[in-house]
Amino acid sequence: MPHPFPIRAALRRSPVACAVALVLLHAVSPAHAADAPPPQSVVITGNPLGRDVLTQPTSVLTGPELVLRRGGTLGDTLAGLPGVSATGFGPQSSRPVIRGLDGDRIRLLDNGGASADASNLSFDHAVALDPLVAERIEVLRGPAALLYGGNATGGVVNTLDNRIPRFALDRVGGRAEVRLGGAAAERAAAAVVEGGAGGLNWHADVAGRRSDDLRVPRFTPQADGEALPDSTRVVNSAGRSRAGALGLGWADADGFVGAAVDSHRNDYGVTVEPDVSIRMRRERVQLAGERRRLAGPFEQVEFQASHTRYRHEEVEGTGEVGTTFRSTGRELRLQARHAPIGPLQGMVGLQAEQLDFSALGEEAFVPATRTRSQALFAIEEWSAGPLRLSAGLRVERARVASEGDAADAELPDGPRFGSAHERRFAPRSLSFGAQWPLAGGWRASATAGHTERAPAYYELYANGVHVATGAYERGDPGLDKERSRHLDLGLQWQQGAAQFKANVFATRFANYLALDATGRDIEVPNEDGGLDAVPEYAFIGVPARLHGLELEGRLRLAERPWTLDASAGLDLVRGTNRATGEPLPRLAPVRVQLALDAAQGAWQVGLQLTHAAAQRRVPDTDVSTAGHTLLHLRASWQQRLPVGTALWYVRLDNLGDTLAYNATALRTARELSPLGGRALGAGVRVTF
Repeated sequence: MPHPFPIRAALRRSPVACAVALVLLHAVSPAHAADAPPPQSVVITGNPLGRDVLTQPTSVLTGPELVLRRGGTLGDTLAGLPGVSATGFGPQSSRPVIRGLDGDRIRLLDNGGASADASNLSFDHAVALDPLVAERIEVLRGPAALLYGGNATGGVVNTLDNRIPRFALDRVGGRAEVRLGGAAAERAAAAVVEGGAGGLNWHADVAGRRSDDLRVPRFTPQADGEALPDSTRVVNSAGRSRAGALGLGWADADGFVGAAVDSHRNDYGVTVEPDVSIRMRRERVQLAGERRRLAGPFEQVEFQASHTRYRHEEVEGTGEVGTTFRSTGRELRLQARHAPIGPLQGMVGLQAEQLDFSALGEEAFVPATRTRSQALFAIEEWSAGPLRLSAGLRVERARVASEGDAADAELPDGPRFGSAHERRFAPRSLSFGAQWPLAGGWRASATAGHTERAPAYYELYANGVHVATGAYERGDPGLDKERSRHLDLGLQWQQGAAQFKANVFATRFANYLALDATGRDIEVPNEDGGLDAVPEYAFIGVPARLHGLELEGRLRLAERPWTLDASAGLDLVRGTNRATGEPLPRLAPVRVQLALDAAQGAWQVGLQLTHAAAQRRVPDTDVSTAGHTLLHLRASWQQRLPVGTALWYVRLDNLGDTLAYNATALRTARELSPLGGRALGAGVRVTF
């Protein structure tokens, strides 16, 4: 039986992994420490008590690092962070995957509030967030159900853009950015302007992006098991997006209150359907406020509310709209931090969400549904000297209702969704954590807990052909809650510019809601009047487990004449269906990274070597994915301007023009859409 954490085997097979191991081991040597540690900012997401160090592992992208990493989608921007990959359904629709979990197990937040779209329903549905206007992206790895619900079983991604200014502004400022090039010949621009006086603040931003079909190394596309002519382009992968927002608020030293409205539009091709494109629209209104340093039992109170309208149309090559998806989401969140009670600090809160969903058209495989949920949660932290202990509890009530088949609908093939139906659930989640400093700059942490998630509407009521997956998907209205237990152990060390982080995690599902093949074929009508046999997949609850490892290290190699930093990372995740012994689908393989960054004055240059091992541990319904090694180069120069600064940058991705496939992508998309080929991109960001 293979070892659950096959590090030795990975090191033997991969020279890149060996190099990573050497850097990680060398990073913990205090001989390479600088005199002062780099400044750190407090992570907002999952941190209601405002601690400088969280028990849960996090990654933060902001400033020049975010500018240089920014991709066309949220998934592409975050892919490669420790424990984070992407669904990779072409260059226009790619959603983050954290520790092997995706879909309704990853909570996507927009400034801390729910981001209502249909990206969790289908891999070809894009996330309704544009990374181009993001000022900061925070990623929590591992369950965060106490604050954000069972949909955060795998983790949380929070995109922050300051559309509601949280602090008083006393002048006009902003930024503008232009980006050109890349494997998709991107032409993108964004501008942000904000200001204020006397406590009154305002914000405005606009962004636009165009891209062509993705250019890739020559490959042989596969569709329905048949080889197509060789190509150097991913067919029907071009896109165009536009976004804009206005915000207004008031802030002082003790808090803020404000509102913002934003609009996001995205028109793009679907890689698995050469003649189909998607027109997506999202409008959102959000309110938020916070008051600090209050007298009485609660010293801090904050609220957030949002209303989101989402629509996307799947347009056939003839120009006809085949299917229209609509959803309306509403969220209210209140939380209050109580005054310290001796060594005890904590907060309580409530959250209410509503989602109305409908799909109209021939390819609609889910009925109109209504989802309602309410939750109460509490988190308490106890400090005893250097030791910090925390505990939390969340109690939810959820209702998921299907409207069934419309009474006046013409149903030539008979009823599909049946009569109206409703399910009620009462998920409960709890978590315990501990963090304590050790000698020599080391810090240890541990979290353990139990998480429950109510089934999503499509897991309960889907019944039809899902074109994006090429399968007939069938929900089960009798599904029980998804239940899991998790354990995460962390160890980190920092001394000056040198640091080391390690996390080992395990999640055991008593009832994992999986989409599994039944072994049957369903005959469905085709465009020629005949019948096609489509494989049937059903949502079922199975026992499962996930476990893995994440390592990060960084050290300073030289101080003069250039500062030279080396960094390395290694992550792996393994998942198994405990009922059958089969691997869980679409898991990232062992991945390792090596990077060198040099800086002198206004100049910064760097290279990054990324290696993904072959993924041969796949279920019977999938095929192995070959490994690959990619080399990326980047350089930037910061110019001082009379009224600000300009950051000029250039990137050369996939220097070797290596053909590479994403193992976490759905097979139908993976075989049609490899990763981008060698490409030069450049841009400038002006801050004033």
